[in-house]
Amino acid sequence: MPATERDEKQPRVMPAVPMRELLASCAAATAISTPPRLPDPGTTGHRRAA
Repeated sequence: MPATERDEKQPRVMPAVPMRELLASCAAATAISTPPRLPDPGTTGHRRAA
């Protein structure tokens, strides 16, 4: 028995997102989910006078 159009599964079509928006979204998510870095212990504080 031949399959009817209703019986056939249609491929799922994802909406097109410009690469610029995708990269911006990823950058924003990374910035929000990444904790701030602690300062490098070797570069903080005052230098001693020679």
